Amino acid sequence: MPDADTREILLNSRVFAVVGLSPKPHRDSHLVARFLQEHGYRVIPVHPGVDRVLGEKCYASLRDVPDKVDVVDIFRRSEMVPPVVEEAVAVGARVIWMQLGVIHEEAAARARQLGIQVVMDSCPAIEYRRHFGTARRPR
Repeated sequence: MPDADTREILLNSRVFAVVGLSPKPHRDSHLVARFLQEHGYRVIPVHPGVDRVLGEKCYASLRDVPDKVDVVDIFRRSEMVPPVVEEAVAVGARVIWMQLGVIHEEAAARARQLGIQVVMDSCPAIEYRRHFGTARRPR
């Protein structure tokens, strides 16, 4: 995806649902979600069997999230992506963002056919730093 797209996604998104967000502070999903929170985004944790992460109520699935989600950030193995994409479609997410090492071409193609932007094998925290440095997101 061209640089302008990730920049635009980061500028125009407010709510990230992080699928696979671990409650363990040393895990990448936790570190990335905390970074997003610290830089002005609302993070909604999606992880079955967990009550709260980073001060936010955790949901078992995207379908359980009562709020509008802009970006679905996927921290799951690549083979687990298709059902997450189907849930993202069902909840009306604008963007599906697959983390570093997470690639599923067929699921990405399905999402794109439905008008959803897709970023694969990329990290929003890395992209944020590349576009904006360490400052809070411009409003």
